[in-house]
Amino acid sequence: MKHRHKPPSAQHRSQACLLLSVMLLSGCSQQDPAPQALARPVKVVRIGDPAAVGLLRFAGEVKSRYETSLSFRIAGKLAARAVDVGDSVRLGMPLATLDPTDYRLAVQSLKAQLTSATADLDFLRADLARYRELAAQRVISPPELDRHQTAYATARERVAALQAQLGQAVNALDYTELRADRDGVVTALAVEAGQVVAAGQPVLKLAELDEKEIHFDLPEQRVAALAPGREIGVTLWADGDQRLKARIREIAAAADPSTRTYRAKATLLERHDRVRLGMTATVWLREAAPPGIAVPLTAVFTAQNEPGQPRVWRVDEETATVKSVPVSLGAAVDGERIAVTGLTPGQLLVSAGMHRLRESQAVLLPDAATPKNQPSQAGMQP
Repeated sequence: MKHRHKPPSAQHRSQACLLLSVMLLSGCSQQDPAPQALARPVKVVRIGDPAAVGLLRFAGEVKSRYETSLSFRIAGKLAARAVDVGDSVRLGMPLATLDPTDYRLAVQSLKAQLTSATADLDFLRADLARYRELAAQRVISPPELDRHQTAYATARERVAALQAQLGQAVNALDYTELRADRDGVVTALAVEAGQVVAAGQPVLKLAELDEKEIHFDLPEQRVAALAPGREIGVTLWADGDQRLKARIREIAAAADPSTRTYRAKATLLERHDRVRLGMTATVWLREAAPPGIAVPLTAVFTAQNEPGQPRVWRVDEETATVKSVPVSLGAAVDGERIAVTGLTPGQLLVSAGMHRLRESQAVLLPDAATPKNQPSQAGMQP
């Protein structure tokens, strides 16, 4: 018995058309291209020439090599002061004076005592001569002669002692006047007229102008690279960029306990009429080249699968993508940098933002480092 196929109804034809349309729409949606990965903004740094040498600068001050604190040898009341800070003085010029009244009276007293002792000595000398004649004639006994000889010797020594005391008193009177022991300029004052000063108490500071120095402080990591005798450059704030030559004369053997720096002193080799004591100076030291290419510490990272292998992200400027490059680390360099090997000068490295990068990741470079063929991506967010 044969079965006959029934022709499809209108309802079946509508369902088939609807199914076909859904399939066509689904196929079209699957052919849409996937969105491109978004470029991440990074901070970059370009590697410089490893042979390039930089200049380090330190703040300094102009000082005199010989600066002396002058004081009185004796105590007393300061009667007058003849100079002020900044005054130029000559050798032997009076600077300050103590009240000399007491010292003058001491000289007068000793002079009177010496005159009396000298008169006694003259009398005893003549008396001893007479007693020697009597002893020769056996008129007096030998012990009597000895007594007169002892009296004469005592008077003679008393005169010598008073002469020495008078000399000290005269010197003390002379010490009431403080004089300059060299040519120079007054840089500081410690007392004023009317003040009572002790012997040896600083009264003023006198600095020579013949030899001027630059004093500056060195950090610990720079002391070993600098030695006495090395020439350096010095500029003065008052003279702008005019460079003067100086030579390291001395470096402190111990660090300052508060700043942990070492005081260095450099002698100016060129006479400069406008170089005055106390001026602000800048000392320029030529920095030695690091043993390799120096990169910022922030540019170095390690991958999780290779924790012992330092790497850096190198930027391909043609495609604006990154690639990790293994490097070998060297010594630390100033400015939070470290020497590395395995790179070439002129390459562009990622210095910040590298922790969210992956191999061949597209990056958004700063305007100054954007390659010419990279389209502008202003306003894009990571």
